[in-house]
Amino acid sequence: MTDRQVTAVCGGRPFHAPSRPPTVAVMAPVPNLPGDSDDIQDDAEAYVGLGRQEAEDRARARGWTTVRAVPPGAVITMEYLTGRINFEVEDGVVHRSWQG
Repeated sequence: MTDRQVTAVCGGRPFHAPSRPPTVAVMAPVPNLPGDSDDIQDDAEAYVGLGRQEAEDRARARGWTTVRAVPPGAVITMEYLTGRINFEVEDGVVHRSWQG
């Protein structure tokens, strides 16, 4: 690469751009969360039939960052959230579970 100077007119005055390449920012790697990594083997369906508290405790112990328990038919947001597990709970027992 050769050194060259770029000149432009900005507001009636010359502008000299730097002759070095621009700095490139590097982002940190995305963390591995449940469902995203082969390191964490957890099946959301395995929680069906467990009591609510047992299911919540097990999910947190296995690395889920958000545990959400809702009654059947509840109106909830459906955006996918990495690291979240959802439980549909009726009479204190998990009847359905899914990640996201």
